[in-house]
Order: sequence, then C-alpha cells, then structure tokens
Amino acid sequence: MHIIIVGTAHPLRGGIAHYNALLAAALGKSHRVETITFKRQYPAFLFPGKTQQESGEHHNIPPAPQLVDSVNPLNWVAVGRMIAQRKPDLLIFKYWLPFFGPCFGTIARMAKRNGHTRVLYICDNVLPHERRPFDRAFTRYAFRPADGFIVQSGTVERDLRSIVPGAAYRLVPHPVYNIFGTPIDKALARQILGLTDRRIVLFFGYIRRYKGLHVLLEAMQHLPASFPLRLLVVGEFYDDEAAYRLAVKERGLEERVLIHSDYVSNDRVRDYFSAADAVILPYVSATQSGIAQIAYNFDKPVIATDAGGLAEVVKDGITGMIVPSNDPAALAQALQRYYREGLEQQFVPHVREEKKKYTWENLTEAIEHLSGA
Repeated sequence: MHIIIVGTAHPLRGGIAHYNALLAAALGKSHRVETITFKRQYPAFLFPGKTQQESGEHHNIPPAPQLVDSVNPLNWVAVGRMIAQRKPDLLIFKYWLPFFGPCFGTIARMAKRNGHTRVLYICDNVLPHERRPFDRAFTRYAFRPADGFIVQSGTVERDLRSIVPGAAYRLVPHPVYNIFGTPIDKALARQILGLTDRRIVLFFGYIRRYKGLHVLLEAMQHLPASFPLRLLVVGEFYDDEAAYRLAVKERGLEERVLIHSDYVSNDRVRDYFSAADAVILPYVSATQSGIAQIAYNFDKPVIATDAGGLAEVVKDGITGMIVPSNDPAALAQALQRYYREGLEQQFVPHVREEKKKYTWENLTEAIEHLSGA
C-alpha cells in the first residue's frame, strides 16, 4: 500500500512525534509510507510549553514536510487536494485532541474525493481529559469520513462507540516506545545524573493537573522520615510551575523532590529511566499513557493509579502496582511496600515478558486488516 500519515512528526517534538516515527518505520517494512506534519501545530497563545521544536539527537529520524496549518481552513483544503492527487491507498491520522477535528476532518474529506483513498484514525483519546465546548462536535466532524479506527484502551473504545456507534475498529494496546535506546546500568545512569540516593522513583512527562503530580507530592509527605526516597520530576510544566515548587517547599520536600522542568531530548531519556527503581503514574484521570510503554522499554516496573486504562497495561502484582486514584495515603503505602518487599526484583522479569505483547507488528497487522490490505 501507499500510506500517508498526517500528524505531529520530527522536527516537531513530543510523544506523538515519536509514535508517528515508529509507526512509519513499522509500516515501511511492507508499504510505501510518507509522513506530513504541521507548519503550525498550535497557535502560540494556545501552546503552554516553551517550544514545539525537537532538540538533541533524533536517532536518524528524517524530518517530515511541514505543510499543515491547524488554524487555516484554506490550508486544510489545499493539503487535502494535494493528498487526493497522490492517491494513497490509506490516509492515517493520529488523533488526541478535538482541537484538530476541523483540520483533520476537512483534509480527510478532500482526500477521499479521489474515490480511492481510505481514512483511518489512531485514537490516543476520543474525548480529552480536560473537556471543552464543541469537543463532541469537532470529534464527530473529524470521524465522519473515517473508514476505520485503532483504539488503544478500553476507555477510548467506549468513547469511540459513544461518538460513532457501529464504527469499524480494532483495540490494540499502545506499542512499546523503543526510540530512546536500551537500558544502561542503574549505577552508571545515576552517576551521569549526579545522583547518590539509594532509592529513586521517576515521574516523567508533560505536567498537567490530570496527571496527578499534586497527589504524588502529598503522598511523599506521608512517607516517614525514616524512609528515604528521592522523587525525580522530569518534564515541562503545562500548569503553573511556581505552584508546584511552592507545594514542595510548603510540604518540606526540598530534600526529597528534584525537579527538572525542561523538555528532555531523546538522547537523555535513557538516563532518567535507567536511574529509577520504578516509574510513577499518579493520574487522576486517564485513557492510557505512553509513559508506561517507555518504562517497559527500560524494564522498569510501574506504580500507577486505577484511572482510565492504566490497569490494562500495568498488571497489579506482576509488572507493577495499581492504587486508587486521588489517594495519597494509598500511594505512600504502595511506595513503602515496593521497597520493603523487594518488589522491583520480582516485577522486572515479568515486565520483560509482558512488553513482548506491545509490538508494532500487532499494530501494523490491525491497520492492514482494517484497510483491507
């Protein structure tokens, strides 16, 4: 097949860009694949981060043509017509936010005018964590010309069926992110980062309220003084950074919490995950999280809440621990139990086995099935 992927891609940054690069590589083993990305992904006033451009090493990821303007309807029509002229067999959109619904929906409609191209959406979310007016309307507009869908958790599956009853779809778990390399020795990683702590856990990724860092900070306060533990908070703040730093100070956690608030380039991700004993996902709400798949790539157990589809990936008592969401005391108890019972050593072999299920081959097979290839 000739396949065109439209979405975030290098030289833009972030987990979706990494996902699309890995997807293109996996599909490219059997098909001819092109990727088209944004020349303007978000208007500046809507983007809470510091930059939308990638930095650091890119692991030989070629830059995609930057053609799509997310806020210009004339551009949507032009890009759709251009795709229609190329006559791809399949047009894939990675969907995570209804903001892109009008853009993607228009491109899809224009592309399908050639009478040949089929449209497929890979859904991180159908409805967002932080709801806004017109979410459902924009999503319906995006999805109406679709021929098929990939969903990656039961929560997203239910949302899809509420928006598009009778949709043709496959549920395929989020594959493991292997774009960041392989694990290195824990002691070496800690030396690289200048860490001397005996116990280290990692909270990684963009920081927004629904991800529950505020709950994790309260849980850290519940830990007894006799239980030393360092929390690494690594990621760019999409909430008020000052409020979180104040919470650390007010809770007396300056010696326990280390915050690295800049975006981490691909070549540095390995160091933080390799240095940690476990990865913490204290989400208040969720569909799924690609962070769990990064953790699995580095053979790290995950301590997560029961929000959304997290418990579908983190197997309680096998590859990690599941605790109630928005419950700092329960999270603190889980952290203590993790170390006191030596659960890292028990969980790591199961993580290595479990992650074999989360392959890009499973995803490409589902895409081929839905597209009739």
